[in-house]
Amino acid sequence: MISNIIPGLIMILTSFLLPTIPQYFRHPAMLLSVGLSALSLFNGYGTFLEWDVLGLNLILYQSDSLTFPFSIIFHIAAVLVIIFSWHSKNLMEHMATLAYAGSAIGALHAGDFFSLFIWWEATALTSVFIVFAGNTKASRDAAMRYLIIQVSSGVLLLIGACLLLYQTGNHNLTVLDLTTDFGIFIFIAFGIKAAFPFLNGWLQDSYPESSVTGTVALSAFTTKLAIYALARTFPGTDSLIWIGAIMTAFPVFFAVIENDLRRVLSFSLNNQLGFMVVGIGIGTELSLNGTVAHAFVHIIYKALLFMSMGAVLYRAGTTKASELGGLYKYMPFTTIFCIIGAMSISAFPLFSGFVAKSLIMSSLGGMGMVLIYFVLFFASAGVLEHSGIKIPYFAFFAHERKSKVKEAPINMLIAMGIAAVLCIGIGVFPKYLYQILPYTVEYQPYTIDHVISQLQLLVFAIIAFLFLVKFKLYPPEIKSTVLNSDWFYRRMLPGIGKPLFQTLQIVVNRLYLILNALFEFFTGRSKKFANSSYFKVTTPSFAATILIAILFVMLVLAVI
Repeated sequence: MISNIIPGLIMILTSFLLPTIPQYFRHPAMLLSVGLSALSLFNGYGTFLEWDVLGLNLILYQSDSLTFPFSIIFHIAAVLVIIFSWHSKNLMEHMATLAYAGSAIGALHAGDFFSLFIWWEATALTSVFIVFAGNTKASRDAAMRYLIIQVSSGVLLLIGACLLLYQTGNHNLTVLDLTTDFGIFIFIAFGIKAAFPFLNGWLQDSYPESSVTGTVALSAFTTKLAIYALARTFPGTDSLIWIGAIMTAFPVFFAVIENDLRRVLSFSLNNQLGFMVVGIGIGTELSLNGTVAHAFVHIIYKALLFMSMGAVLYRAGTTKASELGGLYKYMPFTTIFCIIGAMSISAFPLFSGFVAKSLIMSSLGGMGMVLIYFVLFFASAGVLEHSGIKIPYFAFFAHERKSKVKEAPINMLIAMGIAAVLCIGIGVFPKYLYQILPYTVEYQPYTIDHVISQLQLLVFAIIAFLFLVKFKLYPPEIKSTVLNSDWFYRRMLPGIGKPLFQTLQIVVNRLYLILNALFEFFTGRSKKFANSSYFKVTTPSFAATILIAILFVMLVLAVI
């Protein structure tokens, strides 16, 4: 029976069968697998599949009021990605994308930490192939760094789960705190995937290096899965309020000076995650509803923005702000869809971001946390500046384009159109979104005070942007790569790692010379014992990966 099959598993199995399916039928088969997986949404709430193995009761399939909205939006995101990538013939990317989405959906329905760990690592292993599919040196290097960081998150989760089982005899998903060692391990594991401050570099490092379609898939699942996990296990953790506030604020400064518009969106993604984390930290029913609602609408409008930039990359060959402009003449539909996404993320009234973000802001206002409220208020203005204005302005209007380009392929326009309709539909009819949220809370987003205050904020931010551009005070588009916390493993660790391994190579070479000399002295014969080229470090990514792995093993040994 379909009711006993883990949601997402059909998608994973289909991904393995894709090489045997004729090319013209691959995308329909992918959509069919998503549809069959979505049938699980009609099963209702409860535990549907358990498995006893090695004395552990693994809850492989459960569903409740928190799981349900995330499962809906993950299935919707999978459909959007499949339609958007319809033109692509990259089989590896299609397989990885479908398996990645299926793994994320499977993780949502895990009822214990060990089952969650399996799906947690599955999302890491499948998504790395999406980064790799960018098919450039930069994407391959980013994929290697992405892999070690994501796998490390899984190992930390496993350590925390083992400590939880050893100390409490329980391994089911439950509310934790930061007063225990297992709680800290699991918290950090979730924090890596949620892109906490100083743990976020992998996001801006890998997402922009993926393919036109790959970035859309990556933006939907990994970080939102982490948000779900935090909401499940750490609601009401005060530390999350401050962590989330920092997450909302610091990406604004990086996004303003970033030239690559897909990296701007990556910083913006980090910023939006901060609002969700704050909602989890508050821990009230209203704030948790806000977190879930914001995650729901964020997946849609962020996918829309990444799709619009993917279409620009596909036709123009770049998403560098310094090399774009004037595309509205040649890509009018993409321009309109991008503006709709920009208005949604900026929380304009009648758009989806407005009816979701207001839940979090309202819950925060009732807490009396004035400083946090103003940090989020500043961050909201920053969102409008870097994603609401900068993205569409520099991509479609800022400069006069010398060469013509074509409109995006029809499949891309259909995917963007569906996302755009959802952005407007949810904004106009928010009650349908509110009905699927975890808690029943009476809330009206369209009050006079709320609408006027939000419009004041938006108008002020627009005027500020126009002023800065008019008087040439806005940071110019510079052909450069802005590094944040990824500097540690993209620059510092390779800088340390390469000399370290080069020194090791010299030592090993000297040892081989001594061994060869001793062998010749005692036997009278000459022999080469080994080839020192095995120890040669060829890339900074390799050095960084090995060094991170060594440090991580040392950490685990220290804990044990």
